[in-house]
Amino acid sequence: MSKPLDTLWYTRCPVPTGLGIAVQKGWLEESFTSQCTRIQSLRESNDRAVRESHFDHTLTNSVRHGGNIPAIWARASGRETRVIGLSWADETQLILALPGSGIETVKDLKGRRFGLPRWDNVQIDFSRAQALRGLENALKLEGLQVSDVELVDYAIGGGHSDAPARSAGGSYVFGGRGGGRNAELVGLLRGEVDAIFLKGASAAHAANQFGLARVIDVGAHPEPLIRANNGTPRTLTVDLNLLENHFDSATRIVEQVLRAEAWAHSHPEDTRRFLARETNSSEYWVSVAYGENAHERLRTDLAEGSIAALQDFTDFLHRWAFIPATFDVREWIDVRPYENALRSQAAA
Repeated sequence: MSKPLDTLWYTRCPVPTGLGIAVQKGWLEESFTSQCTRIQSLRESNDRAVRESHFDHTLTNSVRHGGNIPAIWARASGRETRVIGLSWADETQLILALPGSGIETVKDLKGRRFGLPRWDNVQIDFSRAQALRGLENALKLEGLQVSDVELVDYAIGGGHSDAPARSAGGSYVFGGRGGGRNAELVGLLRGEVDAIFLKGASAAHAANQFGLARVIDVGAHPEPLIRANNGTPRTLTVDLNLLENHFDSATRIVEQVLRAEAWAHSHPEDTRRFLARETNSSEYWVSVAYGENAHERLRTDLAEGSIAALQDFTDFLHRWAFIPATFDVREWIDVRPYENALRSQAAA
């Protein structure tokens, strides 16, 4: 029997997730009312160490749904966490160049300057890792390697958790990144580099706003392992203490994620509005970046394809020294909360 849970800490990335919708709908909090559990957003905490748990997963009794790089790094660094769900929502992953640069295809990147962010004061530089992944996978399609381009670093001195998240009208702006966000984009516009990688709704918007040339959208490639990156698949993770001492709460979390996704599948317009708030973007750019069927792409499970992609990406992160060691992602997964949630769904 699970012990009473005093406080559940939650966090999600500014991307489409079932947890994000469950939070916005009030369903996550509502589902814990009967056991008097407080629901707290760790990214809105005034304590930097609490906010940093979004990346290092050190906070006890917490759940995280979002990009997999911090979750993989935390696990590889010895954090006792478990994956209880994987969600795959394809998104725009663009390699962009200036018009007139002569870069029209991936082959044209050979010998050119590619701008990369380099966060100097963070535990895991997920921005750099996802950009390198997009670049490597694009080059691979043409028989090229990362060594065939000149990498140009843009050093960023701030931290991801320097300030609490600020919210307005349901949209969040996360602190500590304003001064360095998309420094490589500024470098491209200045002509310091020839190409960069950006993803998601902000990437689609920036490409349009500045009239940038789209060299390739890696996120639209038919091969799943080419599309596999920080957001594909996204990880739903909890700390081991939550599983061992509050197992019913872990199941309850998955139930609300699945409930939110089922609701999204039949409410496309409302879902686009929710996702616009989550991504701090507009409904139009949500549709461009995540597809007209973005509401249908919200689907958390433990599919074999997602597990294979997570392993492939974990091995990539180790090969590029973003994590200290690789590991078997299957041993990281606990299927029980998901299976319990499916049984509850079927019985309802």
